[in-house]
Amino acid sequence: MLGRVEYSTGLTIQERAVEDCAAGRAPEQLLLLEHPPVFTLGRGADRSNILLDESRLRALNIELHETGRGGEVTYHGPGQLVGYPIINLRPDRCDVHRYVRDLEEVLIRAIGDFGVAGTRIPGLTGVWVGSEKIAAIGVRIARWITSHGFALNVNTDLSYFNLIVPCGIPDKGVTSLAQILGHEIDMAEVAWRVAERFGGVFNRTMVFRAWSDEK
Repeated sequence: MLGRVEYSTGLTIQERAVEDCAAGRAPEQLLLLEHPPVFTLGRGADRSNILLDESRLRALNIELHETGRGGEVTYHGPGQLVGYPIINLRPDRCDVHRYVRDLEEVLIRAIGDFGVAGTRIPGLTGVWVGSEKIAAIGVRIARWITSHGFALNVNTDLSYFNLIVPCGIPDKGVTSLAQILGHEIDMAEVAWRVAERFGGVFNRTMVFRAWSDEK
């Protein structure tokens, strides 16, 4: 796990990892990290789903970034596990819908390890507990190499979601593992579980290592 990383730095890390994976210079990776408070907008997202103007965002020290992923507006912040899979879907997984469903399956299995039953809602993306979203998914796939990914609310301060229309869905709530279980959860344990479940769903052997910024 990379720890807390500025959103712009996370983008740079992803871009480098995608280039290296495509060129065969580096293996596939699952980057797991947290971000400082930031709202991100997917391609074609409705900016009106951010309920504050930029001056108010600055006053609250919340960054705003437009991104190349799919999806609407969402929040990233401390206590939320963000996952950026950099994997090559060729030759046998070249199906965008399957990829998104597989990410959902990873997260459903991971939160199940903590006794939380996650589900899908037909027509919507992400993982839900009842009518509340616990994990958002927004991906980018270029030449069948993936980037961006998912955000799982673990110990997230959910009040930030009151400042947006999360994922552009006005009639659904947001929850977290901590809110459901009534206590904070160890982030490293969640990261470990997610990585293990990712390896199982995607048939990858996971090798855990500390991040190095060296090429």
